[in-house]
Amino acid sequence: MLKYQTPTGMHDLFQKDLEQVAKIEQLAKKMADFYGFEKIETPILEFSEIFEKGTGGSTDIVEKEMYSLKTKGGDLLTLRPEITPGVVRAYSQAGMQNLPKPVRLWYLGPCFRHERPQAGRYRQFNQLGFESLGTPHPIIDTITILIFYNLLKSLGFKKLIVEVSCIGDGQCRGAFKKALTNYFRSKVSSLCADCRNRLKRNPLRVLDCKEEKCCVVKKNAPQVLDYLCKDCSDHFKSLLEFLEELEIPYSINPYLVRGLDYYTRTVFEIIEDTEEGKVQGSLAGGGRYDGLVKLLGGKDTPACGGAMGVERVINLIKAKNKQAEKEKQTCEVYLTQVGELAKKKALKLFEQLRQANIKAGEGLHKESLSAQLGAADAMKAKYSLIIGQKEALSNQVIIREMKNGRQKVVDIDKVIKELKNKI
Repeated sequence: MLKYQTPTGMHDLFQKDLEQVAKIEQLAKKMADFYGFEKIETPILEFSEIFEKGTGGSTDIVEKEMYSLKTKGGDLLTLRPEITPGVVRAYSQAGMQNLPKPVRLWYLGPCFRHERPQAGRYRQFNQLGFESLGTPHPIIDTITILIFYNLLKSLGFKKLIVEVSCIGDGQCRGAFKKALTNYFRSKVSSLCADCRNRLKRNPLRVLDCKEEKCCVVKKNAPQVLDYLCKDCSDHFKSLLEFLEELEIPYSINPYLVRGLDYYTRTVFEIIEDTEEGKVQGSLAGGGRYDGLVKLLGGKDTPACGGAMGVERVINLIKAKNKQAEKEKQTCEVYLTQVGELAKKKALKLFEQLRQANIKAGEGLHKESLSAQLGAADAMKAKYSLIIGQKEALSNQVIIREMKNGRQKVVDIDKVIKELKNKI
């Protein structure tokens, strides 16, 4: 076992991963430019209170997952577990409330959560997000959903469904919380230990639990949609009408609350309608947070946003592409050789193939002909070019069709012309 490895839950990003990150950022920038979002980068470290007050003291993020430290000066700081509270802090600190509304900001950067590592979840991960501050209209919620829906479509996800709900606001959530608390108290013995604790502090968190026995209990719990005030109900109805107009497939999930305390009214998650998508959880999610700016010391400001975990999406893309990669033809021809003279002839021919724009693979560093032919088969090459000692001395090449094994001997200076006729 190696002495030094990445810490638990951390991971390296290699060339192919970084290419996917760059692709996602490029697509996000196109979306941002079209819809008028400006990029923002907030510090990786923020005062811990921003997350304790904003994200919510009863959330798993604050209770279990934050990486916090005390500086030499006595400040309590936290590696950001999410970016929305930092954006809200920057919005107020920079005086952006005086700008024309909505103020639209987007970001992509690392976040840190001390949670149990699993497929698609890391303790350091990149988060992509879009935030709109200053407008209460449900069309802002719709555009937020639309951006992530189109972004995921552009990344190759096909059967996307938007799970959506409305969790009310300060006017109507009190009655729902009371009904929910009464219901769960009657079933408290069937809840997990965490949910029994959540019930005392914020019963909505129980709805977010993924434990099997809690999922069974919540199936018959009161539904928030039955407790909405007129304003929240009208807001939700308008959102659904906008989604229908855009022909975005959606499913109303009355038990969707998301894992953060600051949400009001709209909450959403985007999933893919496949088994592997459900294993990985949501691809993107978010909602409206009309009280967060004021909660963190700013002016009363309606806002809406969403985010997605970049690594989770990349892992799903890699899984989708795994089979396609196996079947993908990576070269038209594969150049094989045996012996030093053949290697010299093959090297020159390989350069001629490049100049002729013929996509070619090679085994110039290999000695075994069978190993080279195996590599040609793995790369799905249509033809292998074989130069043995005999062919090298006579300036000839064997062109073998990989599919059926038929082969033809051709003068080396006629190989390019022969291949162009075949390809």
